[in-house]
Amino acid sequence: MFESLSYLALQQYWWIIISLLGALLVFLTFVQGGQTLIYIIGKTETERSMLVNTLGRKWEFTFTTLVTFGGAFFASFPLFYATSFGGAYWVWLAILIFFVIQAVSYEFRKKSNNLLGAKTYEWFLILNGLFGTILVGTAVGTFFNGAMFSLDELNHVTWETPFRGLEAVLTFHNVALGLSVFFLARVLGSLYFINSVDSDVIADRSRKQVLYNAIPFLVFFLYFLIALLLKKGFAYNPDTGEIFMENYKYLHNLLAMPLVAVILLIGVVGVLWGIAATLLKKSGKGIWFAGAGTVFTVWMLFLIAGFNHTAFYPSIYDLQSSLTIENASSSHFTLTAMSYVSLAVPFVLAYIWYAWKSMNKTKINEAELGSEDHSY
Repeated sequence: MFESLSYLALQQYWWIIISLLGALLVFLTFVQGGQTLIYIIGKTETERSMLVNTLGRKWEFTFTTLVTFGGAFFASFPLFYATSFGGAYWVWLAILIFFVIQAVSYEFRKKSNNLLGAKTYEWFLILNGLFGTILVGTAVGTFFNGAMFSLDELNHVTWETPFRGLEAVLTFHNVALGLSVFFLARVLGSLYFINSVDSDVIADRSRKQVLYNAIPFLVFFLYFLIALLLKKGFAYNPDTGEIFMENYKYLHNLLAMPLVAVILLIGVVGVLWGIAATLLKKSGKGIWFAGAGTVFTVWMLFLIAGFNHTAFYPSIYDLQSSLTIENASSSHFTLTAMSYVSLAVPFVLAYIWYAWKSMNKTKINEAELGSEDHSY
């Protein structure tokens, strides 16, 4: 089946899968967003334990999706992996550290006689939620604004600044995306608390946080999106591979791919609907509308970053070193073999959905917190 597809079709197929994994990762950062709110929404030790434990049921989904996203990127577009992870290693190392302390915190927060104490691990969770989301969003911003690297004839990467990727924070458009992800994660975390914790007090406080964080999220996201559609983009000639700057490139991408534009609009409406339903109707289902909207929106942003002859990882130091889905991918054989493996993805998603529903069959409350065999 996949053997009959052209090389370009396989490259596009895998960019769609990579984009979907990235979108799912952004949705799952509701765990990180919720972690930043445990002291704001949880005013007592019991309330904080309920919040941490409901997040603890899901944190492994985020971590696993992050690892899967990186692994799939490595297998399908190894030149990007080698260039970004091998060149911008300070930013990726920082992201890794903040996710490692998250794993450690959930494991040891409630261990008896732990060395650092529960509050230290709670602050580790807050740091993971703060820097993990902002750094990931800022790193993804370089897909649209470029990075300081060059490649030689053998594709050996040279990073042209000593900051090794951290210089991305000097571009406000990157930071705007990072802050968008941060505030969106807090909105999604608040919506998740409303849906999963059996406490009217926590629900009321969470609704306030939905409002307080939705405003800066919309400000930063609309700035990022409008600036993206109006800026010059990194295009390439499919016949020669030459990279060049094109005015309104990402706007042209949306116009050239109307289905992507429609799904992007549906995604934005879904996020807004989830927020509005929670605030105006006091619905507990807002996480599903906002979550689905997040996946659609981020998925489509990844597609306009790589499709329609666009360099998905541009170099602002040496334009011709920029990476595209055509010059950065694995071989036809590797992509074909991996495509058969990808047929298992729906079954994995079905298992995740089943596990999610099983763990959230009943809302967490004080009585359940005391009866659980494993407490985070």
